[in-house]
Parts: sequence; structure tokens; C-alpha cells
Amino acid sequence: MIDALPPGVVLILGALLFPLVPARLKPATLLALPVLSALHQWSIPVGSVEAVTFFDYELVLVRADALANVFATVFHIAAFLGALYSLHVRDSIQHVAALAYAGAAMAAVYAGDLITLFIFWEATAVTSVFLIWASRTESSFRAGLRYLLIQVTSGVLLLAGAIFHFSETGSLAFDQLGLGTLATGLIFAAFGIKAAFPFFHNWLQDAYPEATVTGTVFLSSFTTKLAIYCLARGFPGEEILIPIGAAMTAFPIFYAVIENDLRRVLAYSLNNQLGFMVVGVGIGTAAALNGAAAHAFAHIIYKGLLFMSMGAVLFRTGTIKGSELGGLYRSMPLTTVFCIVGAASISAFPLFSGFVAKSFVMTATAEGGYLIPYGLLLFASAGVFHHSGIKIPYFAFFSHDSGRRVKEAPWHMLLAMGIAAVLCIGIGVYPGPLLALLPYDVDPHAYTPTHVVTQLQLLLFSALAFGVLMRTGIYPPELRSTNLDFDWVYRRLIPSGLAPVVRGVTAARAAVADAALSGVTWLMRELGRRHAPEGILGEPWPTGTATAWAAVLLGVCLILFYL
Repeated sequence: MIDALPPGVVLILGALLFPLVPARLKPATLLALPVLSALHQWSIPVGSVEAVTFFDYELVLVRADALANVFATVFHIAAFLGALYSLHVRDSIQHVAALAYAGAAMAAVYAGDLITLFIFWEATAVTSVFLIWASRTESSFRAGLRYLLIQVTSGVLLLAGAIFHFSETGSLAFDQLGLGTLATGLIFAAFGIKAAFPFFHNWLQDAYPEATVTGTVFLSSFTTKLAIYCLARGFPGEEILIPIGAAMTAFPIFYAVIENDLRRVLAYSLNNQLGFMVVGVGIGTAAALNGAAAHAFAHIIYKGLLFMSMGAVLFRTGTIKGSELGGLYRSMPLTTVFCIVGAASISAFPLFSGFVAKSFVMTATAEGGYLIPYGLLLFASAGVFHHSGIKIPYFAFFSHDSGRRVKEAPWHMLLAMGIAAVLCIGIGVYPGPLLALLPYDVDPHAYTPTHVVTQLQLLLFSALAFGVLMRTGIYPPELRSTNLDFDWVYRRLIPSGLAPVVRGVTAARAAVADAALSGVTWLMRELGRRHAPEGILGEPWPTGTATAWAAVLLGVCLILFYL
């Protein structure tokens, strides 16, 4: 019976019951639920399909295959590490939201039809927004509203596409869809919003840095990678994804370099890394799809590690602005080491997980003859080392000494970061277990002399460029500011364009209100003049006169009735 339920349901049900758990058992429950869910996942044989009939529609709740398993596996790792990292949190709302959010993402991965996918797709939006609102600040409330609006819009597009697709084909199956119809175009747009395609991406940089210390760790793991999975399932080999992904890898670099909020730097870096996955899906070969899946797997772990290290800094210092940090390696040495491991992984240093995963996509791009995208990926590889591999640890832990002397991160945060760091190194040194999880049997040969030398050269010259720019004072300084990119359109342009309209509507409303108030005042005055005791209708009438008027009114009513 339990095999008929997707693994994420264990987390969702656990989240609903979590507030009822006694306080002393909450930490153990928090850690046990991801483990139980993972055991449930691996108890379902590959190839299993479980469906139910609902109003004559067949809903496939479980479709277990290799592609679903690789994403669900890393989702469970992320859920466990996030739970361990957040053991100090006493806010049950955050725990409930995080568990339900992770469970909804896992259940969506196993969905075999578009309606089931839509239900869990929207569940991820509704649950994750509470991780943003849990900061309980005015800015987080506004960011959460914008986030929810965009995520729900994605769900509406997905539902509309599913309805149109069913009316056109009579099928709700979530398999390879391909572009070419209005229905699949709407579904593609829905996936693109969650994947943070260019011009649809600002919800990520807007919302993630506003979440709680622990909430950002969860947010970085599920929403965008669920979208990558859906693109790999529904639109593999769609070449439009190649330029989209290449653009995603390149443009965030410029904003990350000038950004002061280090969690926003990581959000831009997340956007950059998603581009590599999108390119892999767009190429669509077995090796490229393996690369997209492997990159998503590795990225969830090393990006989570970076967000955890920055979260520990924020937790201890109360700020995450690069202009206010520096010198923390003295008081947070272990956090510093773990951050450097995450930075080396995202920068694709040999012997770290990012090198193995990124090599799959880079090789597939080169072998496919996509020279311009390959050049952009090389540029992006240098850029990500520049802003995530160097800037994050440099400005947080080294740079100028801010004079802050704080405690090291709590033990459970350090343990979560330590496990993630071990995984980053383990995958880089011995990628065999990860390769065994991938959906296609293709040996990528990551550690070829050409690839190793090319990557080391890239990293060396990127580090040299950073050093020269810092020594010459050309590198953009860390300013206390908020940078806008495409969100300038809806934060500045649209409000300024609508300002005259708003002023006109406000003035018209005020005029109507004044006129209505004047009318009501006149009416009350006239009624008072006539019906007051001294008014014409307020004087007592003789009985005969009143009877006569009553008879006249009755006669008028009878005439109107018969007419």
C-alpha cells in the first residue's frame, strides 16, 4: 500500500504531525523523517508505476525510474542536511514548512501525469513562502508576496497547459512533450519561471536572501532543481534551451561582482549554475542529460554548503554584507574551511564534485559542435570562480579585519557543513557512486589530461585577474546598496509610469467621495427640515386627513397592480 504513495508524502504527513510531537523529541523527529522517506524511496523498485483513478482520470502518483531516483536521492540528502543544520530553531512553522516543501518537491519528481505534477508544483510554492515570511521583517513580507505571485503564476501556466494538452491529445501523461503547440509552450514557460530563465529570474535574488538563516538552505535545494528535472523529463533536446542556458551562465556574473549582500551573490551564482544544467538538457544526448543530472546533484550539495557557511556567519554576526565582514577566519576557522571546500567545488577544482559534474556538460557541448555556447560556458566557469570561489570566502573571512570576534558556529551547523564538505570531496575523488545513479550508462571520463589542464589554466588566470584588480583598486568596492537588474522594470519603471494614473484615480476618488458626502449632508438636512417636530411633516395630522391620504395611496397601489 505504501508503495502506491510517492516518497515525499512521508515528509508531508510528518510535517502535519510535527507540531504535536513533544518538544524533547522534535530534534530526533526532524532528523528521522528524511531518513524514513529515503528508505521509502529505495523500497520502490525501479520501473514501478502506481496509478489511481479520480473522476475517470488516471493519475500516476509514482513513476520510479533512474531520472526520478537521482533527483529524489539528492533531495533526501538536502532535506537531512537542512534538518540537521536547523536543529537550533524553535519555530515550528519553519520546520513544518521546510519538511512539507521538501516532501512536495520529492513527490513532484515521481509524478507521472500533469495534474499530479501541478498539485505538488503548487505545494512547493505555498509551503516555501513561509520560509521567507519566517524572517518576520517588512522586506521579507514584501519579497514573499512577490515570490508567491510569481510561483503561483507558474502553476497557473502549468495547469492551463495541462488542460489544453489534454483537450488536444486526450492524455495527461508527463513524458517528453516537445515544443510546437500552445499547450506545451505554456508548460515550457511554467518550467522556465521556476528554473529562473532570463527575465524570469529576479524572484530568486529577491526572495532567497530575505529568508531565514536555515530557510535559504532549503530554498536553494528544491525549487529550481525540480524545474531542471521537469525540463529534462519534458523537453530534452530542445535546442532553444542551449542559448537560454548559455545566457543564464553569463549575465549573473556581472551582478554578482558588484553585489554587497553575500547571500545575494550566491543567489546570482545559483542562477549561473542552473545555466549549465539547462544547456545539458537542451543538447539532449545521453551524456548531456547525465551531465545535467550530475550537475544538479553536485550543485545542491555544494551550494547548500555555501549557503550554510554564509548562514552561520549571519547567525553569529547579524550581518551578511561584505562591507561589514572580514577577518572571521580567526573566530570561525571551521566554517572558513567548509566555505572554502564549497567554493572549490562550485569553481570546479579537480578532486572536487563540481569538476566532475561540470565536465559532463562541457564535454557534451564541445562534442556537439556548439562553439559559441562552449565559449560562454568557459567564460562563466571563470566568472563563477571569481565571485563565488574567491569573493565569498575572501570578503567574509579574510579581506580587511572588521574587528568582529564571535563564537564558532553551533555544533550541529558544523556537522551539517562537515558532511556536505565530505560529500563534495568524495564525489570529486571517487565519482563512481554518483555515476551509478545517473539515468544513462555513459562513461564521461572526467579526469582527462586535456580537461584537467584546461580547467586549471582557467582557474589560475581567473585568480590572477582577481588579484590584479584588487591590488590596483579597480575591483568594484563593497557598497552598502541594493542592486537591481531586470526587477528595475517592476520596481522602478512600472511604478513611475503608473504614478500619474494612480494620482488621477486618487483625485477622482476624492472628488466622488466629496460629492457623495455633500449629497448625503444635503439629504439629511432636508429630511430633518421636513420630518423634525417643527417641520411640515412632523406636525400631528387630523385623523380624517391621514385616513384620506391612506385611501389615496391604496387606490394608487391597486391601479398599478391591475395595470
